[in-house]
Amino acid sequence: MMSSRFWKKRKKPERKGGHKLKKIMNEPGNIVEEMLEGLVKSYPELIHRVDDSRVVAKNQQAEQVGLVSGGGSGHEPAHAGFVGDGMLSAAVLGDVFTSPTPDQVQLAIKEADRGKGVLLIIKNYTGDVLNFDMAKEMAAMEDIEVESVLVDDDIAVEDSTYTAGKRGVAGTVLVHKILGDAARSGASLTELKELGEKVVQATKTIGVALRAATVPEVGKPGFELGEDEIEYGVGIHGEPGYRRESLQSSRVLAQELVTKLLDAYSEVPKEVGVLSQWDGRNAFNGTIRVHERRVSFDGRKRGQCNFQKSRKLHDLARYAGCIFNTDRSCRNEVERSIGK
Repeated sequence: MMSSRFWKKRKKPERKGGHKLKKIMNEPGNIVEEMLEGLVKSYPELIHRVDDSRVVAKNQQAEQVGLVSGGGSGHEPAHAGFVGDGMLSAAVLGDVFTSPTPDQVQLAIKEADRGKGVLLIIKNYTGDVLNFDMAKEMAAMEDIEVESVLVDDDIAVEDSTYTAGKRGVAGTVLVHKILGDAARSGASLTELKELGEKVVQATKTIGVALRAATVPEVGKPGFELGEDEIEYGVGIHGEPGYRRESLQSSRVLAQELVTKLLDAYSEVPKEVGVLSQWDGRNAFNGTIRVHERRVSFDGRKRGQCNFQKSRKLHDLARYAGCIFNTDRSCRNEVERSIGK
């Protein structure tokens, strides 16, 4: 047993650079390559890496319209983690927060093509739009029919950094799953494009940041937020939001976010689904689920009280399992929320 004198001599360690995020990795410049290798080796029976490219594709490609999505790395499990039955045929990854190149996107299109055409699901960022559109033109020269759906679900700001118009963020996952199941069920390229545009139109998202993301090769946060500050509407790459203020209670946050979401619809929605998600980088401990449930509860109360804007507010959290599995019946539940 240690003596009490030992404890008296110990000093509390100083905490320096409190905002710096610890990351477990090897060389920052190799992080995307190692992540891809690790993903493919973990699920060799389901997916493969196309040659030495940044393209991940399904092993079993069915005779259906191919679905391709992608973008910069750093948003995992998007997009390689969404390749599989009932979701994407292939995904293409760029460097962290950097769009993949047109030739990499073209390779993903060719890998996904089974003679019925390929649909590109593109988040609305300038680099992604330009490179995916160029790849679409390149594929057309090889007689591959390609259409696209542009996801711009983030209602926080318009014409932000890297974006003309609204940004494409978390709503992209809903597009992946709903269109993935429709493609598996035999929908045509035209039908998938029409359904995708309807899903995008019905999907509204907004976020609030407690802390900035840290790009591995940069090694420091993309912007500074005080310990007692939050910022509404920050983009997934750290793009500026629309307001910064002191940390608020979950009730105040829910009222701000849900009110803005409901106001974003041009017509009063009969039913609204709400899915809340807290990033572990902001609260990597056992309280994360408590935060999420608390905000979901306050958001649900806010929606039910606002009868003039929404007759009924559902908690889409109970559908979260549907979004990420292959149960075809789940698609009906989600589509019912968007009024299909």
